[in-house]
Parts: sequence; structure tokens; C-alpha cells
Amino acid sequence: MAQTSSIPSQNLLQIEEIRDGVLILKDRTMRAVLMASSLNFALKSTDEQTAIIMQFQNFLNSLDFSLQFFMSSRKLNIEPYIETLREAEAKQTNELLKIQITEYIEFVRTFVRAANIVTKSFYVVVPFSPPAFGSASTSDPGNIFKNLTRSFSQVGKTKKTDPMQAEKFEEYKNQLWQRIDAVLQGLIRTGVRCAPLNTEELIELFYGLYNPGELEKGKPPPITADI
Repeated sequence: MAQTSSIPSQNLLQIEEIRDGVLILKDRTMRAVLMASSLNFALKSTDEQTAIIMQFQNFLNSLDFSLQFFMSSRKLNIEPYIETLREAEAKQTNELLKIQITEYIEFVRTFVRAANIVTKSFYVVVPFSPPAFGSASTSDPGNIFKNLTRSFSQVGKTKKTDPMQAEKFEEYKNQLWQRIDAVLQGLIRTGVRCAPLNTEELIELFYGLYNPGELEKGKPPPITADI
């Protein structure tokens, strides 16, 4: 049986690097990712719902660039909470309370497993294409969540042959941040609060997207001192 050579996953990913909270793709276009709060739309009155819809419509109509709204669902990770309970159990001198803590830990595990509780996080992806590279790639910012950084160990490093020099990067970053400000202000009017993700938060986000099982075990992304 003929053996097929495996292709490194980095070759399939389109993110060149993550610098100062900005994703730089291999085509040299840029992305910023905002984490957004949720909104209990169903609990609003009819008038409130209509006002939110109108504000959101006005916000979208005011933009001259595309956006991606992205939701991530993950099984609730209770291991940090369980670990806290186990530490309290170890320090407890009252045998009855120890038994109660043990039973409570088992109850929490059973309940979460049976209810299949998930946590949801909401994100907004803001694109920017430097003038020299055109604007074609901004038409599909959804591609950003099909990619991952080329190497987590290279995040934050400046290559000796970096085609996007520091001065140009700052210029383009400022223009990207102007778009971010417009998105922040527009979503605030609808009752949604947002915050840009920094470099380490972006690493954790993409690590979780491509290694969901590791995060469910409570394992953090492999961020090293080289970053």
C-alpha cells in the first residue's frame, strides 16, 4: 500500500502572524477580532425589539466595509471550579463537611454531564486591506475562522525580511482601529458592548477553535516566552 506524505497544518492556514492584537494574513490583509456581549432580545418588549432592530439596521447601512459575526459554543469547563472544591475538601477538618463536599462535587459533575451545558461567546471580525493590496479579500472576512496562525511560537516576532515594515504596520493599524471605533460605537447603540482581543487572547481563541478537546480538559494554549 503506497504511503502518502502528510502536509503540515501550517501550510493550510492563511494567518502569517499576530502582531499587537492584529491578525496579518499571508496576502498581507489585516483583521481585528472583537469580543461582544450577548443581548436578551426575547425578553425585550415589542417596542424595545423594534428599536434594537432599527439601530442595528442603521449601523449596517452606515458601514462601507464588510463584517463577520461569529459565535463559538463550548462545553462548560467545570474543572477549575472542581479543583477549588477539592482544595476546600482537603483543608476541611470536619468529616461531615468533607463528605458533603465530596457529594456536592459528584452532583455538579453529574448535573453538568446530563444537562450538556455549553457556554457561548460572540465575536465580530473587522477587516482591512492596505491600499497596495486592493480590497478584494475584504469581501469575505469569514475566511478568517477557517485559518490559524502559522506557528504560535512565532507570534509577536518581527521577521528580518518582514514585507510589512513597522512604520507601515502602524499606519495600517491606525486605519483598522478607525473601523473598530465605528463598529464599537454602532453596536453600543444596539445595547451590545465589545472589546478588541489582544495578542494572547487571539492565540487562546484560535487554539480553542482548532483544539476544542484540549480546552475542555482545562489545558491552556502553549504560549512561550518567545512570544
